Amino acid sequence: MEAQLVELARTAGVAVVTLMATDAWERTRDGVVALWRRASPARADGVEGELEASRDDLLAAREGGDELTEQELREEWAGRLRRLLREQPDVAEELRRMLAEVDPQARSAGAGTVQMRAEASGSGRVYQAGRDQHITER
Repeated sequence: MEAQLVELARTAGVAVVTLMATDAWERTRDGVVALWRRASPARADGVEGELEASRDDLLAAREGGDELTEQELREEWAGRLRRLLREQPDVAEELRRMLAEVDPQARSAGAGTVQMRAEASGSGRVYQAGRDQHITER
């Protein structure tokens, strides 16, 4: 699976769980369920119920100061979204659009993403930068 899709799933999992406790929750839930309706219609109703159960867990955890449960929910939804993207990579654009609509921070988080890969062998050198880079060799 592409690293880009894995990162999208992670970002989306965090955003979905974070938005569970906000006014944007209903739009977020509807957007996530719509993804599953498109990619795996038989599971969509179950996902909607799981989202609601996760929201209940999140609200109880926040009320009790249980940060571990919130982190577990983020990881759980990131994993579910990663598996959905692995099975149906074509829903990635729809997921990006949905996140941009419900969470402006998710839009700006993805805007500056730079991914690089390099390989050097022998005496080779690799210089990479996401922006400015100044190299002085003597």
